[in-house]
Amino acid sequence: MLARHTMSHTHSHGHSHGTPGSRTFALAVALNLGFVAVEALVGTIAGSLALVADAGHNLGDVLGLLLAWGAVLLARRQPSARHTYGMRRATILAALANAMVLLVAVGGIVWEALRRFGDPQPVAGQLVLWTAAAGILVNSATALLFAAGRDHDLNTRGAFLHMAADAGVSLGVLLSGLAIIVTGATWLDPAMSLVVAAIILIGTWSLLREALDLALDAAPQGVDTGGIRSYLHDLPGVGGVHDLHVWALSTTETALTAHLVVGSPTDSDGLLRRARAELHERFGIEHATLQLETADCDHCCGRVNIGGAA
Repeated sequence: MLARHTMSHTHSHGHSHGTPGSRTFALAVALNLGFVAVEALVGTIAGSLALVADAGHNLGDVLGLLLAWGAVLLARRQPSARHTYGMRRATILAALANAMVLLVAVGGIVWEALRRFGDPQPVAGQLVLWTAAAGILVNSATALLFAAGRDHDLNTRGAFLHMAADAGVSLGVLLSGLAIIVTGATWLDPAMSLVVAAIILIGTWSLLREALDLALDAAPQGVDTGGIRSYLHDLPGVGGVHDLHVWALSTTETALTAHLVVGSPTDSDGLLRRARAELHERFGIEHATLQLETADCDHCCGRVNIGGAA
């Protein structure tokens, strides 16, 4: 006879979802720290406050890279008696923090652009333009380091957006500078800044919304909870599904718990093995915990149904 409560847990420790390694982060940090030093030096020599200020902004982005890198390292730590899931959620918190930093940066760009509409600044010399061009190359190269994993890892997407945003700002500086040299229209500089800010805001808003959802234990985007419920309900011998919960352990790992109401007798081991394998293959569930209950269980937990009937 089937026991009234049969539980099974499975998990995978794979982290191959495009998450960058320490070498990638180290290279990105080194490239950007070197550029910050060069930009600050050139800005001082050229007497350009704008370049010095941008060097400070880029230094903030280096700190964002360090934050994302630290989260990846924390996520690889083994679970402990206190942190039973390990510290995988650090990647979600890092993505959320990076999104908030990007929004603050957008606010700063908009504020400075509006100020310059009323107080146009002269365009700096050719040295500044060449430095902006170098910024495009460095930031674009760094963004490419994180491009492959941005669709699978929210933390990686945060790092990518930081670098892509910097490349966009540098491109805006370069284009507006050249346009002003040709036309003499100084208003093009703040106008281009507002365009760049809008582009950054569009990408950042998506990052912020998704990171906030994951921090609040929402099901990750792309996970079909309705499909999961239907799949579990259609398993042989399963007469009902309740207490189904799907949430993110990290920006690359999804967890699931569910109670399955089954008849008796049944091949519980075979059912659980099949469910575990197919939840992973079809829905990308890395950690699945399933509890089997008989239909006549009179002391089971209250059956809460979320997103559909049992």
